[in-house]
Order: sequence, then C-alpha cells, then structure tokens
Amino acid sequence: MYVQMKVTGLVLDPASKSPVVLLTDGQGEHRLPIWIGPLEAASIAYALEGVEPPRPLTHDLLKMLLDELGASVPRIDIDSLEDNVFHAKIHLQVPGGARRLVDCRPSDALALALRVEADVFAEEGVLRRARSVEVEGGAGAQQSDAWKEFLEGLDPDAFGKYKM
Repeated sequence: MYVQMKVTGLVLDPASKSPVVLLTDGQGEHRLPIWIGPLEAASIAYALEGVEPPRPLTHDLLKMLLDELGASVPRIDIDSLEDNVFHAKIHLQVPGGARRLVDCRPSDALALALRVEADVFAEEGVLRRARSVEVEGGAGAQQSDAWKEFLEGLDPDAFGKYKM
C-alpha cells in the first residue's frame, strides 16, 4: 500500500552537510528524509520556490520534452529501499493511453514531480524500513538519537524559502 506524501522541506544534515529532502504525509504520521546530491537539491529548491533559471535545468528540459511529446506524469512512487538507497518509479502516461514505469533516483523523480505537479507516494514498507534505518544507522546511537530528535522537531512552516 502507498501513502501520499508531500515535499515539505530541504535541509542540510548537520553531521554530513549533505542535502536532505523531507517528505511528510498529510496526517503527520510519516516522515521520510532522503539524502540527495547538491545539484538535485538545487533543482528541487528552484521548483519549490518557483524560480525559472535563464536556461532550463535537466528537470526543466525533461518536462519540456514530455510536454512536446504529449506525455504526462500523474504520479511518482518511492517504492524501494535497498542497502540504504531509495529507488523510485515515474508513472509515465504516453499518448494513446499506454502507461510506462521508469526507474530512477527519488531526487530526480521529486524534481520532475514538482515541475509537473504529479502526486508523490511512498510505499508503506519503505516508510517502515526507513524509520528503522534512521534509528539503527548512523555513526552511533547518540548521533542517531540527535537526528531522530531533529526530524521529529521540524516544523514544515518554518522552512521559508528552502535555502541551503
């Protein structure tokens, strides 16, 4: 079963200084932090802020190509967590009604989803596994507890302009 999620912020991991995109569900029951690269974080931040770069970024170009071909993206799924790496699928609807699933990184799927206003879903098993990895993983229990406390204390309204 899948849970509908929303991108609620971009933060820097205080320990690694890596960007983290945060997803939450509408009821506040599920939080999903996904570590991403700086370029993908910038692309997501641009989409969240409504910034149009002077030249299209990769995800803007992908949207333009989909529009030109008459294809659409109704949803993306974060559907797998293997060896602490998230996997995603883009649901692609092509002219004539055919549907395709395209495997990709969650950061790319999210950057595209924000541009095409696609729904974002995470598989419940991934949410459970991510929670256990979050608690068990890291450089030790103290760091893990600090990160868990940090995530639980986040207020999505406090993110402002998603600056990194």
